[in-house]
Amino acid sequence: MKQQIRKILCFLLAFQIFSITAFARPDWPADTGIQAEAGIVMDMDSGAILFGQNIHVPYAPASITKLLTALVVLENCDLDETVDFTTEAVNSVDPDSGNKLSIGAGDQLSVEDCLYSLLLVSANQSANALAIHTAGSLSGFVDMMNEKIKELGCTESHFANPSGLSNSDQYVTAYDMALIGQAAYNNKELLKISSTITYKTAPTTNNPNGKTLQQEHRLVIAEDSSSEFYTPSAVAGKTGYTQAAGNTLVTYAEQDGRHLISVILKGQPRQYFLDTQALLDFGFRNFKNVVIADAEERYVTGNDTIDLNTGSFKASDLKIEPDQVITLPNDASFDDAEVSLDYLPDEFPSNATAVLKYTYNDRAIGKAFLLAKDGVKVNNGAEPETSEPEVESSTAVTEPETTAPDETKTDNQKTGLGQSLNLSSTQTILLIVAAIIGLLVLALILLILYRHHEEKVAMAKRRERRRQRLQEAGETDAFEKLMAERRKRDSRLREQQRNAIHETLEHTGEEINPDSDDEVTTTDPAENNSDDDF
Repeated sequence: MKQQIRKILCFLLAFQIFSITAFARPDWPADTGIQAEAGIVMDMDSGAILFGQNIHVPYAPASITKLLTALVVLENCDLDETVDFTTEAVNSVDPDSGNKLSIGAGDQLSVEDCLYSLLLVSANQSANALAIHTAGSLSGFVDMMNEKIKELGCTESHFANPSGLSNSDQYVTAYDMALIGQAAYNNKELLKISSTITYKTAPTTNNPNGKTLQQEHRLVIAEDSSSEFYTPSAVAGKTGYTQAAGNTLVTYAEQDGRHLISVILKGQPRQYFLDTQALLDFGFRNFKNVVIADAEERYVTGNDTIDLNTGSFKASDLKIEPDQVITLPNDASFDDAEVSLDYLPDEFPSNATAVLKYTYNDRAIGKAFLLAKDGVKVNNGAEPETSEPEVESSTAVTEPETTAPDETKTDNQKTGLGQSLNLSSTQTILLIVAAIIGLLVLALILLILYRHHEEKVAMAKRRERRRQRLQEAGETDAFEKLMAERRKRDSRLREQQRNAIHETLEHTGEEINPDSDDEVTTTDPAENNSDDDF
């Protein structure tokens, strides 16, 4: 009987383990096989870090610095402005860094021409000239660069010149460079320039007919499918190299409506292009994007009240910022993501009430503003409250997030619906089914135990009836003698079997459990179902 119960319990335990496994979120894909010291691929639309290797370790950036230079210039200058190539601009470069434009002091080009030469062929003289034109000095422009990366959320990097030439005070992490690349390629003009294959500049002293520039990013220009560098998704990018930095590369890619940014730091010749291919393939092949407004219902349906520092709102009076996405593994569902409410950042839409932040196993995967519908009053100019706001319907606002998007959020940052509704509806149904099955199994065990008890009671009654019949017939002593002999025989048999088991276990090297209750059972002659025995 005990063995039967054990089997049932083992079955129940195995089922529970299976159930827990089945309800677990799919794992986040993990490996790309890149050989560079550091690399990252980020979904440009959601900001989710799909893969990272040493992403918070600082390295020399080399000429990928010029992406930041171009971004700062485009935000402060018009394309048709005239740039003077001063003596400082021409000569403030390393002696062996070259002069790809054959530019001389006194030459002039437009901001547009300079940007093409900056991004396509990495002209250091153009970087200097643009910097001086924009800020009045190289040092002033460097200040603008560092202010810009601070604005972008970069906390682990610092720039000392606009060209990327070696400087002990110039370093960047893969994570920060991905943020810079995201901002750069969200600038339509910069994307246009960086994706151009060929461009001809205006005339200069040494190039009276202008200078034809050729894109240097091999993944962008490789149109032959037989080439090892053929990457149809690669649209734009920037190369870099110094002896200190090794090969560096930023790449922007598009495929099936998705947009990725990859960064390679401290790469090897040729291999850094192949590493980039691996990152992009990993990102496109293993993940998908889901539009938040199309899938999220918890904060925008029903009449539950949500108390925020921007006011109290009915869920039906709110909507979600359109077109914002989260990034998930291909085999995950939207309901696998966890969501929390957070305070508004420094910049936000006028009708914003809070920010919905999504995570997947503590990994940031996207966010969207929670907006008030037209006609709904919003007090979003108020300072965030120092204490956590009271909330109805289990909804609250977290403290402002200070960690990078790919870093772990603490449990006390996950509040309200984001914490209580982290199980999908499918998982909930499965848990209910598992609970029902567990109850059924428990009921079966109880039924077996009850039947076993009833059998013992019935056998006891049968023994008593036999004893009474024999007593009436004057055969009580014979019955007791027979039962005693039977018990002795059964005792000897159990002892023999125990000895055999011990010998077997000793022979096999298995540990003998003296507390085991797997005893050998024998048949009691009095435990037969028939009333006619003896």
